[in-house]
Amino acid sequence: MLPCWCYCYFECVLRVSGMRVYTSGEVEAVNGTDVRLKCTFQSSATINPKTITVSWSFRPLKKKQEVFYFHDRPYPPTEGRFRKRALWAGDIMGRDASIIIREVKFTYNGTFSCQVKNPPDVHGNAGEVRLRVVTTGQGQDWE
Repeated sequence: MLPCWCYCYFECVLRVSGMRVYTSGEVEAVNGTDVRLKCTFQSSATINPKTITVSWSFRPLKKKQEVFYFHDRPYPPTEGRFRKRALWAGDIMGRDASIIIREVKFTYNGTFSCQVKNPPDVHGNAGEVRLRVVTTGQGQDWE
């Protein structure tokens, strides 16, 4: 039988290990405006900007599309619907992997996913932000 302090040690270690990603969940933006898609994370490993990666993807009603990639530095999209519209707004050392989508369009309605990998923390759920583009500020009347 293990001493009580040993159980506490294992329980505490298990609770803080791994990658956890947090997002704002649901965001509403007026057509033609810029919107920040917030993504923050916690990792049990030391943050190394040379090895950490951040991947943003977009899932409209159709197939998934890559939006943004970070590995040692930001790599904005060079083609597709988010070219010149997806901007890095994060601070890796501040555990922030947020992006800004400029001049949102109705076709951007959908779910954006933020995946962060900080070796050896490479397993964990992606955070999701559901974006709703509206004509004017209509409040949070989600369907």
